[in-house]
Amino acid sequence: MIDFSQDYFALFGLPRRFRFDGAQLDAAFRALQRDIHPDRFASAGEAERRLALQSSARVNEAYRALKDPVSRAQYLLSLHGIDALGETDTALAQEFLQQQLARREAIAEAHAEGDMPKLEALLAETRADMTALEASLAERFDAPQDLGTAREAVRELRFLTKVASDIEAAIAELEE
Repeated sequence: MIDFSQDYFALFGLPRRFRFDGAQLDAAFRALQRDIHPDRFASAGEAERRLALQSSARVNEAYRALKDPVSRAQYLLSLHGIDALGETDTALAQEFLQQQLARREAIAEAHAEGDMPKLEALLAETRADMTALEASLAERFDAPQDLGTAREAVRELRFLTKVASDIEAAIAELEE
């Protein structure tokens, strides 16, 4: 079974960093699941079956957290005692919010007009911003003294992820 005291990175044998080899995460996940999958313990005692189920759930939770850049950044911050998405502190930089307001207005306009090329361009632009923010986050996590600004970047990345999801939904609606 797994060691429940390990952080998610240690569980998969990865460095505790924002950037890592995604293929290594996938391979480690498959290997762990193969070893601890509850089906392998179907004929074991009740305690062992329960432990296998808990281990499998923990591995799945860790994998989902590390696979997604926003969740991974949140988790890294939490390892440093920082809550990136506290419910009482939701402020974002005014300039960022103004840019996103303009972007959302452009999305709504393009959607209303059925302008698929414009929506696709907005999606590409949003994804480029997300990629740049992920690169910035990696640098900030590599310099732990900059974790306060990493917290802000995580919140911006989460916001952009939602915007991208909304654009994808608008495109899918137009494609129907």
